[in-house]
Amino acid sequence: MSLSRERWRADRALLNGDRAGLGRTAGALYPGVPRVAGTALLTRPEWIPDAPIPLENVRLEWEAAPAPPAVAAPADGLPDGFATYAEAMAALAAPAVFEDRPFYRLLAADLAPSGRGVLRLGPAGYFDGVDIGEAVAHELAAGVPGLPLRRRIGDPRDLSRRPALSAITTLTVTASGSYVLHWRDPAKVAHAGGLHHVMPVGGFQPLTGGPADLDLWRTMVREYAEELLGGDEDYGEAFDQEAWPFHRALTGARRDGRVRAHCLGLGVDPLTMALDVLTVAVFDDAAFGELFGGLVEVNAEGRVSVAPFDGTVPEPMQPAGAAALGLAWRHRAVLGITPG
Repeated sequence: MSLSRERWRADRALLNGDRAGLGRTAGALYPGVPRVAGTALLTRPEWIPDAPIPLENVRLEWEAAPAPPAVAAPADGLPDGFATYAEAMAALAAPAVFEDRPFYRLLAADLAPSGRGVLRLGPAGYFDGVDIGEAVAHELAAGVPGLPLRRRIGDPRDLSRRPALSAITTLTVTASGSYVLHWRDPAKVAHAGGLHHVMPVGGFQPLTGGPADLDLWRTMVREYAEELLGGDEDYGEAFDQEAWPFHRALTGARRDGRVRAHCLGLGVDPLTMALDVLTVAVFDDAAFGELFGGLVEVNAEGRVSVAPFDGTVPEPMQPAGAAALGLAWRHRAVLGITPG
């Protein structure tokens, strides 16, 4: 008996209505797996450095034609007429922004405790991640017996088992101890709807295909403009990021030491198997005011506010956001954060 579109929509609504609870259920499926800073985020020992790594000390390597993942674009649990989860989502439950843009797929990572790290990446598309991540979460929400898709994928930390698209989760915090908090509207986003998160957060992706834009900081700068200031995601073919005034201003503040960016580690969300590069950007208070005096209250993905950086975590919180908060709090002295 085929699955009806109405049932698929209903199960999708269950997923979006209780991502926090389903995340706890998913986390319980991986007993004994290391977690990041006491959160639900799954990790490996080599993914969490002993101390924050300056962003410029994380080397990025490119592999143009990596081996295909063991599981990709499964047809599990889809209504008739749809070959992939992204196809079904586009037709039956599309969020406000839903485009198959180029992405970077993480192939390997080592952030050993030496003050340096390496990430090896290859090409992918956004829907490659949706087809696995949202499908495996949907399967759990729908109560599919035996969770066959999750079982086929196996260890969520095994980057060869699925297209492991990487996002960059950045905790933006001032030296005096305030951070930017986001509530992700499920009507606007495909991932982590209904949860709090740090910001900016965005997929690690180039402006165009290929490795030409393989740079963590450049991606973070664009996300700052889009999420904190409400900028447009469409930059146009003639866009020159190095000449962009906002990029020059933010990068100049980093060069002058008024903004300090570090990598905190890597982790995998047990519900969607989303993989996050955890980073923190510490702003001198004056620099934050200069650059983000126009901080928006609502953006294309949800509500924006400022919260005290005091070791607490708002609930419900996306695991990567909770992990970034936990690691930054652990290393606050090294990072130069002095909460009042």
